Amino acid sequence: MTDPHPTEFALTVLRTAGTLTVRVGGELDYDTSDGLTDTVVRHLITDEAGLSDVRLDFRDLTWIDSSGLTALLMVRRRTEAVGATLHLDHRPDVLERLLRLTNVLEHLTAPVTAAETRDRRLRTVRSDG
Repeated sequence: MTDPHPTEFALTVLRTAGTLTVRVGGELDYDTSDGLTDTVVRHLITDEAGLSDVRLDFRDLTWIDSSGLTALLMVRRRTEAVGATLHLDHRPDVLERLLRLTNVLEHLTAPVTAAETRDRRLRTVRSDG
């Protein structure tokens, strides 16, 4: 019989027009958090059409620790840098509890405003120029 909630870490990536969806399964912790960050960053860097949304789907997440939370904060920073909005979908209780205890849910999922995107692009142009 197949376990409906695997503990082995797994990422499944789906790209559609303007949206990157990463399904996270198993345990997001010290040993696996770099895998999530690296995967999202790689897709943000190689995107040619421009992403407006990055959706992390946690329906198969079984555990998350402080390293996993750090990875989510890093993903938020990177999605924000390209003007995309981060969504945390299908959050299990273990993730909800961590987000509530650390009070970061609103920060992680706050929409990126046009002014923030413009300011970031100006800073990038100035630092490159």
